[in-house]
Amino acid sequence: MTRWFEDIIIDEVFPLGSHTFAADEMIRFASLYDPQYFHLDAEAARHSHFGGLVASGWHTVSIGHRLMVDALFAEEERLRALGLEPGVSGPSPGVNTMDFKVPVRPGDTVSYELVVTDKRRSNSIPGWGLLFNRLTALNQHGELVYRAELVGFSKMRDYKMPLKLKLMHAASKLPVLGPLLKRRA
Repeated sequence: MTRWFEDIIIDEVFPLGSHTFAADEMIRFASLYDPQYFHLDAEAARHSHFGGLVASGWHTVSIGHRLMVDALFAEEERLRALGLEPGVSGPSPGVNTMDFKVPVRPGDTVSYELVVTDKRRSNSIPGWGLLFNRLTALNQHGELVYRAELVGFSKMRDYKMPLKLKLMHAASKLPVLGPLLKRRA
């Protein structure tokens, strides 16, 4: 999230954009990353439980992740254009759940959105907060094709490192104390 932790609004919806899945793109992705017959061969896929060619779930996820990253960069640019300093996002410590509900078929247009459902200060990393996000993807019929519960870090704008931590950090850089402190940790 390119907003400061303090500026994140719970339940705000971030539309991420849409993508239309073409059969050749689905087959290309599957041949590289998920070479199962129902992703690769339309004729063989007719005999699968899907009844036809479907996109790999990982393809659906990858497109959504790309749209999310693009939207975050666009939000950063939007904030800068308003004369505001964007926040600092961190890595994701993980995905809590991931569900594939309806298969994505050739020609389907899937629209993605992100919602921050909750947030809290990190218990282990000073100056950072955790964002709990829901990423959803709907096809052109309004059917849910994919949903994930993601966690991400967001830096706190107003964080001031306590003096004790500042001193420990400075001491860890000293040639004599640094190795001793690192062995203690």
